[in-house]
Amino acid sequence: MEVSPGPTRPREPEFRRPDRAELAAAADRTIPDVIDQGLTVLFVGINPGLWSAATGWHFARPGNRFWPALHRGGFTPRQLHPSEQHTLPGYGLGITNMVARASARADELTPAELVTGARTLTDKVALYRPTWVAVVGVTAYRIGFARPKAGFGRQPEPLAGARLWVLPNPSGLNAHFTPQTLGAAFGALRAAVVGDPPPAVG
Repeated sequence: MEVSPGPTRPREPEFRRPDRAELAAAADRTIPDVIDQGLTVLFVGINPGLWSAATGWHFARPGNRFWPALHRGGFTPRQLHPSEQHTLPGYGLGITNMVARASARADELTPAELVTGARTLTDKVALYRPTWVAVVGVTAYRIGFARPKAGFGRQPEPLAGARLWVLPNPSGLNAHFTPQTLGAAFGALRAAVVGDPPPAVG
């Protein structure tokens, strides 16, 4: 008796990796947001890395744990490839950054850039009106919003009317968090989103 195989995970798309020259040329570039009106969660990166600037995809560098954590946390039914970022609004999700310009490392940004980026983000949230905003990086949040003692999780103050959450930085350089603990952190946000829906209108 033959046993039918279970469902298989779709193969990850294959794309040419940017070479060193392309990555170097990507410094200071910007990439478009993945955003729409009335999203459930708008994720906010610190700034694009060189891989993201070279490809046009958020959290694109191999080893970045954002996309696995998004799936582990229950936001997507499978792990998406960065090239599939255009599908996120269909799940009520979006991505932007505090600082638009790309750099090799987030610590290359100045405090003034983060403060200016926080103001720009506040205006963007007021315009697009997501229910939740999730900043992916506590240090950038502390500096940009002048909250030096802020921790992870839900923040006591809203951002332009949106509920505010701070997540760990999913960069592979952040050794304090494993794929499992990052997934759990994203899962905690997912539980809060499901358990605290927006008020009914009308």
